[in-house]
Amino acid sequence: MGAARPLRGAARFAAYSAGQTACVAHVPEHDLGAAAYAIKAVAAAAPEGQKRKAARAERDWQRRQIPEHLRTLVLEDQDRRSSICWSVFDD
Repeated sequence: MGAARPLRGAARFAAYSAGQTACVAHVPEHDLGAAAYAIKAVAAAAPEGQKRKAARAERDWQRRQIPEHLRTLVLEDQDRRSSICWSVFDD
């Protein structure tokens, strides 16, 4: 996580996503952080005017990867806590 601090833009969000992935095991409430940072990284890397579309495409891709037996749980968690994740899970 510390390595992400001096970075900017997509690289920073990608580094935070990787760091969050490594750190979530000790705090279950951090589970959405890696996904949210990945969405922010994709949006930051997209050209102006395409950022929202790119973010939604990444979010939708992530959702397609959720195992069926966890889908409802994850989507409910995203709905409940999207506001603390920059609203990246909102439609």
